[in-house]
Amino acid sequence: MTPTLRTERLLLEPYAPEDEDGFVALFQDTRVSRWMGDGPASEAADRALFGRIFTKVYAQDLFDVWAVRRDGLLVGHAEIKRTDVVGGHEIIYALAPSAWGCGLGTELAEAVVAHGFDTLGLTEVYATVAAPNEASLTLLGRIGFEHVRDIEEDDGGTTRVLARRPATTDRSP
Repeated sequence: MTPTLRTERLLLEPYAPEDEDGFVALFQDTRVSRWMGDGPASEAADRALFGRIFTKVYAQDLFDVWAVRRDGLLVGHAEIKRTDVVGGHEIIYALAPSAWGCGLGTELAEAVVAHGFDTLGLTEVYATVAAPNEASLTLLGRIGFEHVRDIEEDDGGTTRVLARRPATTDRSP
């Protein structure tokens, strides 16, 4: 069961059925969806994706998926799941453009990474980012992700694979 997470300004909680329109609006915004999965999809496809969160992901407890809220409003989406592309757990996050530029992306990514390390017991967390997505690459670099390799996509694009390990404490005297 996807747990509820809290940061200073955000609430990450499982989606509720009434979040469908907000979810679809987020994924229909091409400023967001251009960086998600295979890029923009039809409204019907995004509604079907939202439905699968309940009928498949939550019903089978496959992985954690969150609605991201600020001041009670749906402002984003986040998940952490095992993927074969990286051979481990990958974080996925998106924020509505109205939430850009004020540090919420960093806060969101840090919360999901901490969940991976602290709750899931992971020793490494990955992110895959389209090479032109400088904002996400910069954010992830700032919070300790390092470039691992590149994937050349069928469409000619490049996806960067990044990884982060838990911070270690130096216990030397």
